[in-house]
Amino acid sequence: MKQMLKKRLKTMIFWMLIGFIILFAFRLMYGYTKNFDYIPNQPQFFDNISNSKRNYATKKYEVKSNTANQSAIKVDQKYEKIAEIKTKSSNFEKEEKFSRETIKKLNALIQFEQKSGNKGYRKLNLVIGVPPENFDVLYNQLITIGKVQAKQITKKDKTNEYKELNANKQSLEKIRTSLIELKLKGGKIEEYMGLENRILEIEQQLQRLGVSLGDFDDENEFCTVQFSLLEGKEIKIGIMQRVKVALEWTVKIYLRIMTTLFFLTLFAYFMLLGLEKFKIFEQIINRKE
Repeated sequence: MKQMLKKRLKTMIFWMLIGFIILFAFRLMYGYTKNFDYIPNQPQFFDNISNSKRNYATKKYEVKSNTANQSAIKVDQKYEKIAEIKTKSSNFEKEEKFSRETIKKLNALIQFEQKSGNKGYRKLNLVIGVPPENFDVLYNQLITIGKVQAKQITKKDKTNEYKELNANKQSLEKIRTSLIELKLKGGKIEEYMGLENRILEIEQQLQRLGVSLGDFDDENEFCTVQFSLLEGKEIKIGIMQRVKVALEWTVKIYLRIMTTLFFLTLFAYFMLLGLEKFKIFEQIINRKE
């Protein structure tokens, strides 16, 4: 009986140790994956800029026709491509110089810039317009700077928007031509002034459309890179510190788990004990009957 009890006790201790080791290993691995240098979101600068200036590019390709007699259809896809890079470096001046030289070398333009903060806490935000053919090269160069905290590339199709702007332009031009022809026929002063005001309104709308369509012109084709460089010391955590933190966390969580299991077991024991007494009481009543 004693040997059986000892064997069960050893088995229970063994599995408890295995559970503790698994929990410790999990916490230690999590410590290596956790990013302690995370840069908080900086939406104010980039959001405000993106609302005022957008870069578009064109991709030309051919769509094969289903019929043998008809030649392939040429399609110009208008799209917007934006890369976002947030990085942190302890060598701010060197990294800033490298980023500017890279931008210049790849024929890109710094369209908007914001630099702030005192030494040790400086921050640089750049919105870069880069030719589509150099987009990938610039992106791959900039993500080598410092320690990247966040990066992503977003591509949106703008072909329908471009076609809609062109359709609106053609429609307004037709209305303007009709109004000018109507004005040449003569009439009352009031009618003449009304036509002049309406033509002026259409001219203003055409100017606004011209500005919007100008962003789609081949000579203005750019993709966008939103680059954020933050100055700061890199946090390096030693192995002993990681082990200490992981051990403290594991002991605390493991004790909580064991305490919860103990009370659940105790509760189940009393429940079973109550059910057993209830059965005995029920059997006594049945015998009396």
